[in-house]
Amino acid sequence: MPQFEAHRRVTHTPEQMFALVADVESYPQFLPLCEALTVRSRKERNGRTLLIADMSIGYKAIRETFTTQVLLKPDENAIDVKYIDGPFKYLSNVWRFEPADGGCNVRFFIDYEFKSRILGAVMGTMFDRAFRMFSEAFEKRADVIYGPAPAA
Repeated sequence: MPQFEAHRRVTHTPEQMFALVADVESYPQFLPLCEALTVRSRKERNGRTLLIADMSIGYKAIRETFTTQVLLKPDENAIDVKYIDGPFKYLSNVWRFEPADGGCNVRFFIDYEFKSRILGAVMGTMFDRAFRMFSEAFEKRADVIYGPAPAA
């Protein structure tokens, strides 16, 4: 039952960071371990978007694909991810983007468990390291897309 939580202050607006994380199709370009991401369906209603997406991850000779439901809530600067199918018993992921002086606070939380103990043993340490790099990867991507933070 590994969990990981990160709080990070960035110099970009909550709306910019929300848009960056919501652009799931771009993940393979910059996110550690993400080899492919395909959006199966996209439904919009009441200003919110519900995606069903397949993410393929890889590490050395191991490749796994899992399916999630991604709820984009731009009115709240929030993204909630729920597990549908794949190598996990469960997976829950939450993103929050809160206004702060000179940018925003990014909150990232993930809770998951692999179905297989063997896969958990092999992938667990690597997943833990990857999640620790996620926040930094998104911040670097934001600097590429929106420009680096102004010098103090």
